[in-house]
Amino acid sequence: MSYLSSPHFHDEDAAYKFVENRVWADGRVCPHCGVVDKSGPLKGKSTRIGVYKCYACRKPFTVKVGTIFEDSKVKMHLWLQAIFLLASSKKGISTNQLHRTLGVTLKTAWFMSHRIREAMRTGALGPMGGGGGVVEADETYFGKVEDQLSERTSGEKFKGSKKGRGPANKRAILSLVERGGQVRSFHVPRADKVTVTRIVRDNIDRESRLHTDGSRLYTGSDAHFLTHETVDHARGEYARGDVHNNTAEGYFSVFKRGMRGTYQHCAEKHLHRYLAEFDFRFNNRSKLGIDDVARADAVLAGITGKRLTYETTRARA
Repeated sequence: MSYLSSPHFHDEDAAYKFVENRVWADGRVCPHCGVVDKSGPLKGKSTRIGVYKCYACRKPFTVKVGTIFEDSKVKMHLWLQAIFLLASSKKGISTNQLHRTLGVTLKTAWFMSHRIREAMRTGALGPMGGGGGVVEADETYFGKVEDQLSERTSGEKFKGSKKGRGPANKRAILSLVERGGQVRSFHVPRADKVTVTRIVRDNIDRESRLHTDGSRLYTGSDAHFLTHETVDHARGEYARGDVHNNTAEGYFSVFKRGMRGTYQHCAEKHLHRYLAEFDFRFNNRSKLGIDDVARADAVLAGITGKRLTYETTRARA
């Protein structure tokens, strides 16, 4: 039997119980006052599913309060379907596809996908690498910025007809990939040496081996880490022993294929959420022993405390 035939994907009562068992694994918590296991099913004429009343503050609540589901009129079992589809699709699933599959409006499908990406976003994390581990750092460029720049990241002015061309006028993305581990991606307004150095130093343990290409953005990094080893792409060198940044290049390949083939258009103010989505799937990939079911459960583990309204989704950068 297919996992998608499970009751919580089709029955609303089962869907609520499924989410409650994960959000309230250590006891039912009132989102209003924080009291644990001092509540019970709301009695009366209400036909709403999953409503409880807190005996401490006397306020009603459901498992949706304080999560990405709050104030959503979409059925819970449809939310679970959307989470599974987005978590299990290697290059994502488009708003149009969600709209057709779930039977919701296009606007609702767009908002649902952004809420799920918010659940995929991780919080503060410790340093990557350490103990002589390898961390690859690389930058790429995707999509055009709204206001074209007049100079390169090195500070050199564009000349003649070349003004407005090249990576300096595209959205810059920096990714750090721990070899055999996880990735962290950053959309930066400008990939200059100051910005890149700050991100690299803030996120990588000093006892790590840093692998990059020959970009001048990483010049001087050997002073901050155990070693800084490079490959020279300009000379056709892509690997020298275990020195390479092919893992980062592979991540960028999946990201760009997903953005161009699946999503096709992304406003710059939403790029950080799409990066969070692709980071999440890479960090919960099959090679680490995580299957589609476990990946969807990992999304559910991140739904709490990430309230997102339609207005802020449209406006926030």
